[in-house]
Amino acid sequence: MYTLIRALLFHLKPELAHTVTLRAISLAGGIPLVPGLLRQVYRAGDKPVNVFGLNFRNPIGLAAGYDKDALGWRGLACLGFGHIEIGTVTLNPQPGNPKPRIFRIPEDRAVINRMGFPGDGAQVVARRLAKKRPDRLILGVNLGKNKDTPLEEATQDYLELLKLFFPLADYLAVNVSSPNTVGLRRLQARDMLTDLLAALAKERTNQEQLIGKKVPILVKLAPDLNDEELDDALAAISSAGIDGVIATNTTLSREGVVSPLASQAGGLSGAPLTMRSRLMVAKIAQWTGQHLPVIGVGGIMTPADARAMLDAGASLVQVYTGLIYAGPKLVQRIIKEVP
Repeated sequence: MYTLIRALLFHLKPELAHTVTLRAISLAGGIPLVPGLLRQVYRAGDKPVNVFGLNFRNPIGLAAGYDKDALGWRGLACLGFGHIEIGTVTLNPQPGNPKPRIFRIPEDRAVINRMGFPGDGAQVVARRLAKKRPDRLILGVNLGKNKDTPLEEATQDYLELLKLFFPLADYLAVNVSSPNTVGLRRLQARDMLTDLLAALAKERTNQEQLIGKKVPILVKLAPDLNDEELDDALAAISSAGIDGVIATNTTLSREGVVSPLASQAGGLSGAPLTMRSRLMVAKIAQWTGQHLPVIGVGGIMTPADARAMLDAGASLVQVYTGLIYAGPKLVQRIIKEVP
């Protein structure tokens, strides 16, 4: 069935196809009886995992980027995900980069995007997340700075976002690794990341005292860091007492991609990222002695990819581009096949 649906969707421009599918799952999540039917169709049983002090019903999540504005998360929750990550959310609304800004590369099972954090802004997303949540769903919110926020003022953006989403999220992800916001990746450098995370850790303590709940903070890293840069980033993360890492974001590398579309600017995701992100997860697990939990994301196209990512040291995995090529049944297949 999905082979036919994919053929139809691939006749649409990529961003339009994404909008259509997101709106469809959003509508499905709000129609009486339909969520229950979807849960039956995509049921795969529970494989509980406890990570960051949170109880996940299974280790498979939806990566940030799919539901940027919290429009479809209630419907998406019916597809079997153990967690869903909303965003990337910016403090203020912004249009993102000019279109076209998404490019499919079917021959490589890949996607290039240069979205640039388009979105409705934090206040709108927060109102949508205040609705009643599906049972046992872990909800993360991915945080980023606005394009027009100077890098030296980025910490204030992240602090305001943390305060707003602290009561609404189960965990918060600090995105300092998107290649599509100019200068953002400079925040991964040791000194800048140390200062940013120290401020966030201090504010988290304040929020915990005010609200009375703990919310883990994770940092999402790029797959293009060299060993020295990764070591510096992990040192900053550890010294700030951050709870974990999401590895990885999209890559600027075009290794192995022969399509003419490889020349398009933006971050590459999908099958060409599989080994790069898995290697990054393995390095993090080795260098931290597996004491810093990792969510593995990037190139999870099959159940075998998910198993390999978990074997490399990830505690959880996330999918996105794999859904475009394999369809929503991928989640169920992974849950059934992972140990």
